[in-house]
Amino acid sequence: MNKAKKHFQHPSERETTDRLARRSLFSFLMTFLVARLDVFLIMSGWIPNMYFFLKGTHVHHLNYGIFLLSATAGYSIFSRPTGRKAEITAFVYGIAMALTFDEFGMWLHLGGSYWQRASVDAVIVVAALIGLFAFARTIKRFEARHFWSFLVLALLLILFTFVFFKAGDKLGDLVGNDLQELEASSSP
Repeated sequence: MNKAKKHFQHPSERETTDRLARRSLFSFLMTFLVARLDVFLIMSGWIPNMYFFLKGTHVHHLNYGIFLLSATAGYSIFSRPTGRKAEITAFVYGIAMALTFDEFGMWLHLGGSYWQRASVDAVIVVAALIGLFAFARTIKRFEARHFWSFLVLALLLILFTFVFFKAGDKLGDLVGNDLQELEASSSP
């Protein structure tokens, strides 16, 4: 009898996909911001070099993200966490995704500058996808009256994407060279 009670959860205690996705989105965004700030502060010399080197090779934080993603996936598949454990797993998943995709441009191009535009673009796409899970209505609840809302939102998203890329290009023109010089002048 105790075993059956142990696995039973009251519906209000169960974690829903959207609640778990919101936890992942929060940790994803916070980790991305902290990682970017940390790298900038190290490169500018405001804080000491905390990079990990293994026999002279700089181990980038995308490697930590890959290992953390692997561990989180294995834990999720084999343990099937619920309740508080599911919340923590979702939070760790967001951290792992941010560490990995923050350096997307580096693993896409197998090297290059840390400040590649592809990394920021990838982070935005991943954040948007997690955001959809976190805040979108389920397909079952999608009704005809939502079609027009969807259409307006799709058009706004296209407009936002256009403006974002144009603004990103302008920002890259303004500070891109400075960031690359900062990276070149900092320690490896």
